[in-house]
Parts: sequence; structure tokens; C-alpha cells
Amino acid sequence: MAKGLLICTEHACDSGHIIAEAQLNSEATLNSLDLQMVRELTQTLRRWATQDDVVLVVLTGAGDKAFCAGGDIQALYRAMVANHEQERIVDDYPYRFFEEEYRLDHYIHTYPKPVITLGHGIVMGGGLGLLSASAYRVLTERSRIASPEISIGLFPDAGASWLLKNIPQHYAIFLALTGSQINATDALQLGIATHCIAHGSRASLINQLCRLPWHTAPTQGLLDDLLDEQLTVDDSLMPAARISDVPERAIDFDDVAAQVAALTELPSENEWVQRGIKNLDQGCPTSAGIVVEQLKRVQTMTIADTFRMELTIATHCANNRDFSEGVRALLIDKDNNPNWQYNDLATLPRQHVLSHFAPPWTQHPLGDLGEHL
Repeated sequence: MAKGLLICTEHACDSGHIIAEAQLNSEATLNSLDLQMVRELTQTLRRWATQDDVVLVVLTGAGDKAFCAGGDIQALYRAMVANHEQERIVDDYPYRFFEEEYRLDHYIHTYPKPVITLGHGIVMGGGLGLLSASAYRVLTERSRIASPEISIGLFPDAGASWLLKNIPQHYAIFLALTGSQINATDALQLGIATHCIAHGSRASLINQLCRLPWHTAPTQGLLDDLLDEQLTVDDSLMPAARISDVPERAIDFDDVAAQVAALTELPSENEWVQRGIKNLDQGCPTSAGIVVEQLKRVQTMTIADTFRMELTIATHCANNRDFSEGVRALLIDKDNNPNWQYNDLATLPRQHVLSHFAPPWTQHPLGDLGEHL
């Protein structure tokens, strides 16, 4: 099937209403988002918002492996390299992509109708952005969730700042700095997910939703009853929680080196923790600095301010070379030997980190975002 294709289906309900499904359909890229898909999904959601008979929107991903693994990194890489080689902007794809992706995520956060995202399999980066923006965040026992951007010189984006703000901060800083994968049990514990259904029952979810009496009960109660009672997962199928292996501690957002040191000193016998620490050791030092600063700043931000901050950072990342270099080393040449601008935190200037938070425009492209519809 064509890359970037979005399949939109309006399912007829027994009550005469419609449940609208938007399926990301790019199995070859694990349903990674490109600009065309972002635009089509935005336009479709705007249309469904005005249809009186649409009572619910469901976001799904094609195939068995992933809801969405993130953004189309290959397209971003090609554009960034062209700009760097010419030392001027000859391809504005990265700027258009980030702005429109963040607008989409913000729109879902403030959507006038309930949105269910069914995050089966891999849910990372931009996929996590769609999930975390939804009112109902449904996983399966096979879901794998992460913000792994430190490995490519980026930062947790697409609303990840807001997600991380709303979980205990010792977990937030571990997940953001290490890019560690968590499972459905962890996500439920942290509130990242609202429900979990059996992986094998995904196909029947919309059918069951269509049989609900939408005209006789409040929407929230209908959904809660169905997801809580009819589609629960047998406890024996659920993976063991891992996030509790990260000990609680005080966080000093003004000291990046101290936060990194605290993580590298965690118990060595825990394989999952140590895998995360290895990701951090090999990750981009500038990204580590950005992560700590973004978590500090988001504490006092609104949802709209959060997306404005993320677009500012993303624009600088696209202009600087760590992002493209990280993609090259991990995904293009696959030599796993990135040449970061600063090789460690000791040589990373704080001013370089802070420069990523200075808006490069006189008028912010997301200046029109509001807190509500």
C-alpha cells in the first residue's frame, strides 16, 4: 500500500450515529508520520468535528507491529542535509513538518469529541504524541512506548514535554534522558495509558463501540464501562512493571551533569536500567542538556506554551548539525559512531543549550494556539 496513506472509515452504529476511524497505513515504515499524513489527518479531524452524527474518533495503525514509530526521519534527514550543504534553507520541509505536526497534536488535545488512540505495538516519538493527546489512550499487552530522541540528537517532542510534566519527575527525567522503552503495565501506572485491551481483541473494538447505545447515556460513561469491563486483559498476559526499578529522588533542573551522574550510578544488576544508561552514554550531550532544561521550563507552562517551546527547540535542532548527524549514524550509514558537536557534558556550553530555547522568529508560527477551542 502507498506510503503515507491515511485510511478514513465512518462506521455506522446501531444507534444511527457514526464512529469515525483514521488508520495510519504505512506498514513498511511502521506507520511513521510524514507531512502528507499529518495534513490529511488534520483535515479529516476538522471535518469530523463538525459532523453532528460523529460521536467518537478512533486512531489506529495498520499491521501488527506498530501504531506509529514516529516521524518520517528519512525525509527530515534529506532536507536538513541539503540545507547544511548549501548553508542556507533550500528545503523547508523540517520546519513545515514540525509546525503542522505540533498543530495536529494540539488540536487533538483540545478536540471537541472524544478520541481513542489504540496504540498497539511500537508507540514512539510522533506516535506517542498522537496517543498522549487523546482522551482515551488504549494499549495492548504488546505495546512498547518510548521517546528515544536522545539517540539521534533530537529531544522528546510532539507534546512529550506535557506528558513528562504530568508524571513523577524522577521517572520523567529517566525516560527522557535514556529513551528507555516502557510497557503497558508501566504506562498504566504512570497514567500515560488509560486502558489496556488484549492484542487479539483489537479488531473487535470498533464493532463493540458501534453497538453501544449512544443516544441513551453520556459518552464518557459508555466508553469507560466498555473499556473497563468488556475489553480488559487477563492479568497473566500483562508484562511485569519495570519503571518502579527507577528509585525516587530529588531533581535539580539547574544541574545537567548531576542528573546524568545520578542515572549512571543506578544499580548495575538491573538489565533494563543499564540498557537505558548505555543509551544515555552514547546519546547526544546537547540533547541531554535540552531535556533537562525543557523539563524545568514546562513545569509552569500551559499546553499551548509547551508546543511553542517545542517548535522553537525543533527549529534549532533542524538548523544545527547534531540532529542530522545522529540520524546519519543510527539510521543512514548505521555506523553507530556519531560525531557530536560537543562530545561530553564537560565541554557542553550552557549557552549553547539555552540558545535552543530562544525563538528565531519575530512572530512565533504557533502564536495563534489557544488553550481551548
